[in-house]
Order: sequence, then structure tokens, then C-alpha cells
Amino acid sequence: MRSLYKFGLSLGLALSAAAASAGYVFNFPEPVTPIARETLHMHNLVMVVILILFFLVFGLLMYSFRTHRKDAGYKAATYSKPIGRKQWLWVLSPFALLFVIDYGVFGIPALHAVVMYEDTKTDAELVVKVTASQWLWQYDFPAEGVSYTSRLVTPREQIDSGAAKGDNYLLEVDNPLVLPVGKKVRFITTSNDVIHSWWVPAFGVKRDAVPGFLREFWAKVEKTGTYRGQCSELCGKEHGFMPVVVNVVSQEEFDKWIASKKAAAAPVAAAEPAAKAVVAKAAQ
Repeated sequence: MRSLYKFGLSLGLALSAAAASAGYVFNFPEPVTPIARETLHMHNLVMVVILILFFLVFGLLMYSFRTHRKDAGYKAATYSKPIGRKQWLWVLSPFALLFVIDYGVFGIPALHAVVMYEDTKTDAELVVKVTASQWLWQYDFPAEGVSYTSRLVTPREQIDSGAAKGDNYLLEVDNPLVLPVGKKVRFITTSNDVIHSWWVPAFGVKRDAVPGFLREFWAKVEKTGTYRGQCSELCGKEHGFMPVVVNVVSQEEFDKWIASKKAAAAPVAAAEPAAKAVVAKAAQ
């Protein structure tokens, strides 16, 4: 029994250390934003504390089973409530410990994370409006005058038949969102039909897009690359076919991309007045 007790304690300490060091491998994707790092820190902190408490209680149980045996002369207690100062101390100490852990160890970091997550306007350098529809995303850059849609391009034969799947099956789009690295981006979400949810795990952000409401979040991506996510709110039969793809590039590449989007939209914008005039004339 003593060897089992020692094994439980050593296993608890080993797992606690592993939870702290292996978070980037087993639990979350590599965090690339301040919010994602804060989320991972809270997750690992909770896991470590839970494991320590579990194996501490487990060790105390093993000790009690071994020490307070019937054949050692111990008898079952007959009282139904604490008697004396020592028993009240044993009852209240765990409660006080859990109170400190809940409000001190967990509460303060969680409050900091929530406050940081909701601070969308301070030092924002770019605004992106995300409008969800069944089943695509529309991205608008209001200050830059750029607007376009992004939808799934995975071939139907891969979805409907046994065709070989690619590495990014159901996570491929025609027009990914492009963002500059190291810039705080303020996102505004809404929806044209039902509730959707824009989610990129590596960013540590997820915000519902609700019809009739404008909801905000922010992200500051600190590493260039391609990041993928999905709609995470059940929105209809094509819910599984609303991927999110974000290309994070340098500021120079982003400026070139914006310029190319504006150039592509210029002929369309120039043709709109003429098209409206033709329609109005035909209606007369």
C-alpha cells in the first residue's frame, strides 16, 4: 500500500510537469496571437492545478486506507459533524484553499484574458468586417474600399465519392482573407441569414455572427503563414463546408494585395452607373 501511495504521488508530479511543458504539442495549435497565448496559459494552469489536487487527494486516501484500518484497531466514527477545533480546521482548510485557487489562481488571469479579448478599439490599425451567409464568408475592408467573398473550393468528387483527399480537405477556399503581420486587426461580425461563428484556432478567437447585430473581436497575428479554421456554429446542411483561411503576410505584401484588389474592382465600379442607366431606361 505504501508503494502504491508513493507511485501515485510521483505519477501526479510527473503528469503535472508534463502538462505544463507539452501544451504546445498535445492541447492547442501553436498560438500566434496574444489572446491565443493567454488561453493556452489558462488551460495549462488549470490542468496543472487539477492534477496536483487529484493526486494529493488520491495520496491522502491511500494513506488513510492504509493507516486507519479495522485490523489496526480503528473503529468507524459515530458523529455526523465536526467536533472540536482540529476537525473544524480539516473541514474549512480545503474550502479556503479551493476559494483561493478559484478566485486568485484562476480568477485573476481569466479576468485579464476576458478584458484583453474585449478591448477591440484600442490601437486598432485595421478594420475587417466579416459577414456570414449560407454558406460563404464576405470580407470587407471599409477604409480600403475592398470587398469580396470566400467560399469552399474542395472538389465535389472528394466530398460525394471516394476520390482521394488532399492535406487541406474541406479547408480550401477561393479567396482567403489576407492580413498584415504584427498589426492589431479589429473584426466586426454579422450575418445575412442565421447564426454562424468565425473561428481560427491558432488565433485563439471565435465570435458568433448574429443577424441584425454587429459583434467585435480582435487579433494581432505575430507570425506569417496560412491559418485555417471553420464555421463553428451549426448553421444548416452546408455547415461543414464553410472554411476560414487566413494568409498572414508582411505589410509590403499586404499593401500590394490591397492594390491588386482595388485594381480588379475598378472596372466593375466604373460599369455600374452605365448598367443602372440601361436598366432604368428599359424600365421606362
